[in-house]
Amino acid sequence: MTHSPKQPVSVLVVIHTSELDVLLLERAAHLGFWQSVTGSREGDEPLIVTAQREVAEETGIFRPLDDFRDWSLSNTYEIFEEWRHRYAPGVTRNVEHVFSLCVPTRITVTTAPDEHRAWQWLPWREAARLCFSWSNRDAIQILAARYPPST
Repeated sequence: MTHSPKQPVSVLVVIHTSELDVLLLERAAHLGFWQSVTGSREGDEPLIVTAQREVAEETGIFRPLDDFRDWSLSNTYEIFEEWRHRYAPGVTRNVEHVFSLCVPTRITVTTAPDEHRAWQWLPWREAARLCFSWSNRDAIQILAARYPPST
């Protein structure tokens, strides 16, 4: 089966509780690489649909589109050399669009074993420190400013 190249357009979805506990996933192929849900757009799907699909695929969490918040924020970064084979020849940069999803409590998730080997909920400061990606770290820090923890 032939796969089409991935689009250099993706989403980052910060899943959190109202207390700002943040869900992080550890990449299966890279021990110690912790991140929020990420994934590339497929076809011409709206980015919010990409966010919903990736959350369901990577965590087993399915929420209606209205539960997702589009931050109208994007980051452009260089694609790691080891992952460039997934894209069309010559593609070296990706544009990542940031979303968030607030869930009522620290819920149990079901990860996709080919993508992630572990998961954990952490207070937002710890989660930001643990992220390997600068854009993910920054998004979690912005989360705390945008949505202060409920008391």
